[in-house]
Amino acid sequence: MAVELCLLLLLFCGSTISEVQPIYKPPPGTLDFGFVPAKTYDTGAYHEPGAIGILFKIVHAFLYLVQPNTFPQDLIRKLAQQQFGNTQGDYQKPENVVLTLQAIYYEIGFIVSAALGLLFILLLPLVGLCFCMCRCCDNCGGEMHQRQKKNADCQRSCFATFLFVASLIISVGVLCAYAANQHLTNQVRGAKKLVNSNFKDLKIFLNDTPAQIDYLVNQYNTTKDKALSDLNNVGPVLGSRVQEQLGKEVRPALDAALTMAGAIRETKEALENVSVSVEVLQEGTERLHANLTDVKMHLSNTLSDSACSAAQAASTCNIIRNSLAQLNINANFSGVRSFNNIFQTLKGYAAFNDTPDLVVNQTRNILSDIKSVLESIGSNITTFTRALPVQKILADLMVHLTQSEAYVQDYFPLVEQYDFYRWLGCLILCCMLVLILVFYYLGLLCGTCGYDKHASPTTRGCISNTGGNFLMAGVGFSFLFSWVLMIVVVLTFVTGGNVEKLVCEPFEDKNLFKVLDTPYLLNKHWKNYLAGIIFKNPNVNLTFEKVYSDCKENKGIYTSLHLEYLFNINELLNISMYTEDVALKIEHIQINLSKIILLDEIGKENLLNFSSSGIDGIDFSAYLTEINKSVTKVDLLSFANDLEARADQLPKGALENALKGHANNIRMIHNQQVVPLEQAMSTLNQSIRLLKRTSSELMVKVKNVISAVNAAQDLINNNASQVIVQETKKYMDTIIGYFEQYTEWVKESISMEVAACKPIANVIDTAVDIFLCSYIADSVNTFWFGLGGSSMFLIPAIIFAVKLSKYYRRMDTEDVYDDTENGNNGYHKEHLYGIHNPVFTSSVEQW
Repeated sequence: MAVELCLLLLLFCGSTISEVQPIYKPPPGTLDFGFVPAKTYDTGAYHEPGAIGILFKIVHAFLYLVQPNTFPQDLIRKLAQQQFGNTQGDYQKPENVVLTLQAIYYEIGFIVSAALGLLFILLLPLVGLCFCMCRCCDNCGGEMHQRQKKNADCQRSCFATFLFVASLIISVGVLCAYAANQHLTNQVRGAKKLVNSNFKDLKIFLNDTPAQIDYLVNQYNTTKDKALSDLNNVGPVLGSRVQEQLGKEVRPALDAALTMAGAIRETKEALENVSVSVEVLQEGTERLHANLTDVKMHLSNTLSDSACSAAQAASTCNIIRNSLAQLNINANFSGVRSFNNIFQTLKGYAAFNDTPDLVVNQTRNILSDIKSVLESIGSNITTFTRALPVQKILADLMVHLTQSEAYVQDYFPLVEQYDFYRWLGCLILCCMLVLILVFYYLGLLCGTCGYDKHASPTTRGCISNTGGNFLMAGVGFSFLFSWVLMIVVVLTFVTGGNVEKLVCEPFEDKNLFKVLDTPYLLNKHWKNYLAGIIFKNPNVNLTFEKVYSDCKENKGIYTSLHLEYLFNINELLNISMYTEDVALKIEHIQINLSKIILLDEIGKENLLNFSSSGIDGIDFSAYLTEINKSVTKVDLLSFANDLEARADQLPKGALENALKGHANNIRMIHNQQVVPLEQAMSTLNQSIRLLKRTSSELMVKVKNVISAVNAAQDLINNNASQVIVQETKKYMDTIIGYFEQYTEWVKESISMEVAACKPIANVIDTAVDIFLCSYIADSVNTFWFGLGGSSMFLIPAIIFAVKLSKYYRRMDTEDVYDDTENGNNGYHKEHLYGIHNPVFTSSVEQW
């Protein structure tokens, strides 16, 4: 029940992908739905063994030598599907015999290795028993007598070296076994944290799913708000589109009209500037003329003074008197024509810009209906979501998860206790080898340190003799313990090696899932076992490999388990019925642009009146002739300076002062009147030239503009309906496009983000890859590898220890020879040494 509830958890989170009905959709504004809320899972389903990983790789290489064959998928499928023992004689069937031979061929490496181990278990105790009995009969080196040989020192050194090397190899094996044993214990002790992490991730998986679903449902408001925003701004959106499309069609006409309007504005501004400038110049020249006349009159009166009759001033006064005619205006604008009645006001063009307002006014009722449809969609989604049994499913799953966690927590101390017993048993096995090694190392140490090459075999020291006894003790314990060690090695080798080759390696490359996905393998009536459990429909293509791979990639559980076959929520995301309503209501939008008048008759008449106002009859040459003249006939500043210079030539007195006063008055007139008139003439010059340029062929231009505007008006009146239909269709597709974006986003979120099933893959990885393979299989395989290697090297160690002990132990008898001169011919002389030394015994000859 717990499994089914887990699989049913997110059945409400998707819809069938195959039922999408794509329609034309222009690229609408991309909606930002944000990120689906999701917490980070803590479990890292990956184990790094550390330094001991080197040993694991060595063991894997050794297993590859023992079993180089690839994973036998076909063989396992056939063996699983074959029924043995149902009837008598099943094993004698040809096909079963073939399968058995294939299995033996695949396991030949393990079988041979296990056979050698069994041979070791059977023969070594038997050899040890025979060896002990043989030594008890003073054979097999049991007699305490040693023959003297010339190469005795070389043999002793070689035996000691070989034994030491064998002991070192055994020591390395013991260390490997101990490290593997300790590694497994450490990992078991730390496994609780990993288990708790998996349970924590599963709880996050369950607790976050409702929030994620609520987030998906609530994001409908984003879609609705965007659609309502476009509907509320139907004028700027749809109206602007219609206006833009019409503008594309009538762009040449409108451009011509706008260009003409600009030309008219420039002409109007130029006329206004000319009119103002002419008025300023007329008033200024009249005032200047009056002032200059006054200056001439006052100068004439001054020059009529009696002082000018004097001989010294007469010539100077005459020169000044003769120059008074130059004090007069040069440019005369009194005869220039005024423009006050030439230009009229241009109006029109505003109606075309009112298109958005027309759309708003003419679609108000339809838009209210569309808004009601959008509200009903959101209400239906909320109601449907609340009707789903989400809380019940989550509650049931949480209960089972809590019970499972409590069960694990309760039994974990028991697991640790049993692991302690296992650790203790493996430690005892290691201690057996350590005990043997202690005897060997002590024997080598005592024998090497206590050996005296000058001492005879019967007179060897106590330390040397003790070393030999230690070596023989090591041999005895080797015979006692080796077969026990090898039993453990064979059992763990066969079990751990096959687990590595048949479970761990195929799990890593997913071949194990391919076997499990074999049709009719786990259930002879079901094609797909997983689909049969979840959907009660074994024909659904749902495989262990696909589910594991999807969860490994942290995809949504709805996609990973293809839950749409069990629970279809297409009604939630299939909003085609609503979009059809929206489309029908939008299609009913009718926009009438017949009221748009680009240029009415009054505007046309004003344009024609403006073009025939006489602008083209202006005598621009007369203006330019007067403008090119100077304001006065003489430069007043130069005249004033010359007048002041001539006054200085006169004798000091009233005449000189009067003339200088007139010179200052002339300068003041120049600064206050002539300079502004010159600026006004400059402005008039620019305006006249601009007016001359813009007013050329004004009548023809105005007529062309009126023709273009009439063509644009005809286009709006005749073709606007087609443009409106086209843009309304695009506007409708834009609104519907928002909902399609929402459904696509929901589907993508359900596939990749909602209820991401990474914790499920982590649980599988933790159970198989980490616990079974990395913790148990690798540690057990390394343990038997070290223990087995040490056990195998006990055989040469036994041989070398027995041989070497003869050189360390104190013998009861020894070979004694006399010189040939004494007539003994090398035979023993018992009366000389007093030692029981039977030379001619058969035992000595055998040795």
